[in-house]
Amino acid sequence: MGVLNKFSRGQLFALSLIGVCFLTACSTVKPKSSTKESTVGTAGGGADILRLLYWQAPTILNPHLSQGLKDLHASRITYEPLASYDKKGKLIPFLAAEIPSVENGGLARDGKFVIWKLKQGVKWSDGQPFTADDVVFTYKFLSNPLVAATTTAYYEAAKTVEAVDDHTVKISFKDANPAWALLFVGQNGLILPQHIFLKYNGSNAREAPGNLLPVGTGPYRVVEFKPGDIVVYEANPFFRIANQPLFKRVELKGGGDVTSAARAVLQTGDVDFAWNLQVEAPILKQLEAAGKGKLDIVFGGLAERIFLNQTNPNKATADGERSSLQFPHPFFTDKKVRQAFNYAIDRDTINQQLYGPTGRPISNTLIGPEIYNSPNTTYKFDLAKAAALLDEAGWKLSNGNPIRSKNGVELSVLFQTGVNPLRQKTQQIIKQALTSIGVKVDLKSIDSTTYFSSDPTNPDTASHFYADVQMLTNGNENPDPGAYMKGWTCTEIPQKKNNWSHGNSTRYCNPEYDKLWQQSTTELNSEKRRQLFIQMNDLLIKDAIVLPLVARAKVSGSSNRLVGVDITPWDADTWNIQDWRRNHN
Repeated sequence: MGVLNKFSRGQLFALSLIGVCFLTACSTVKPKSSTKESTVGTAGGGADILRLLYWQAPTILNPHLSQGLKDLHASRITYEPLASYDKKGKLIPFLAAEIPSVENGGLARDGKFVIWKLKQGVKWSDGQPFTADDVVFTYKFLSNPLVAATTTAYYEAAKTVEAVDDHTVKISFKDANPAWALLFVGQNGLILPQHIFLKYNGSNAREAPGNLLPVGTGPYRVVEFKPGDIVVYEANPFFRIANQPLFKRVELKGGGDVTSAARAVLQTGDVDFAWNLQVEAPILKQLEAAGKGKLDIVFGGLAERIFLNQTNPNKATADGERSSLQFPHPFFTDKKVRQAFNYAIDRDTINQQLYGPTGRPISNTLIGPEIYNSPNTTYKFDLAKAAALLDEAGWKLSNGNPIRSKNGVELSVLFQTGVNPLRQKTQQIIKQALTSIGVKVDLKSIDSTTYFSSDPTNPDTASHFYADVQMLTNGNENPDPGAYMKGWTCTEIPQKKNNWSHGNSTRYCNPEYDKLWQQSTTELNSEKRRQLFIQMNDLLIKDAIVLPLVARAKVSGSSNRLVGVDITPWDADTWNIQDWRRNHN
């Protein structure tokens, strides 16, 4: 299916959604409860509706089974962690009563344990009490290999997680752990209710009704969810903050295309908030000039990157698994070929033409916080150097054929990514350069809802990586880069046996890298640990396994009638939705 056709249908779809779905009420099913509900204020006079537009539609509302940010953002409205980081990197308590420290006895001086005190009187949105047992259960759930959770990298340092009493949790670590604040913090630390998921703590995890109709402790509870379409929330009557002025209803509409989403919040004012506005900078500036909304631009650890598959996507095992470790890639296992691709990327042009102030050309894969940004790497656009490297690797032009070949095999790649204007135009820039040096490039665009799905049966997900080259944004989602950098270790390779739930989609495996990462997990000296992360970054760049393009800001749009939005790079955009208000001035 052509990109232009896909875009035109998406635009019509988005406009119809805005005109119909946002202006009509959807049926709701209220959770049953025999417990007395608390008093909840309203942020907009009782009938106020908060309208959110996500052009990538959520497909699951269990954050520990999700592969996409769209699902985490939708889940974050109803689920909460013990704590999270604001944009300044300060830990803010949510379900925790306080932030652990050595001074208050919550943090061991030797890094061997952390104790979290929980807020008392907190209830789930069905009226059941929240206790330390729910925290313990969440750990049991996500660490069960049969569940195939996507967040396990954040928790592998734990030895035990135990409830000291109903409102105290003690986490003991296998060794000294400098990254104690990775566990149960931020969008990867959301707590699940034991009474909802207890029967689904195994290979049946994806069958849990709670994946579609979650019960959380957050400010809003889900009353309707149509995967790939819409999530409807209402104010949580059991929310822990009494008389908190909340919207009566929140509608998170998914689908359409990103340009229509930007237009809806910045130009027409049809929605209150639009997420992830990956639109060319000049268009964003023009839309914002309409005066109906404003852009929120926040840089953190995210970057747009090229990934080079180390396995062969065109060969399948006996049980049908492609990109299997059984079959190495026919040419990306050669470092010179990977380096040639790196020299063929014009990062400056990509940033200047497409991203502008929402991007920065980069040579590192670990970019945030800035203290971890390696000074040892550079990038260069040099087609002559790229061609020379391919020649050295034996991929040569001959007999007037515009495509390089070696031993009768053409140098041909399938280059896939999700659908949005920035990515399709970036694909074209890269394809033009590669074609000029004799590489055949076929482009594939996948609907982003599908591409970032966590469905293990879907062959078009980024984790399956059934292509030679792919492009997407990922990065450090916590000020501590430990979990992110673990994503390049051998154990994090997604495969059929782990339901493609892990993050090392390139299938990169280097014992030298794994050794550095292992050292970082127990190094309590912050400067020595910082240098270990820089060494890991430099190894990835030297090996040209991942080709960073631009540091990409989180770009969202907010209506001028909405106040309280405070985007942090270390959590979902909806992390503080309890504080969002309607501006009636």
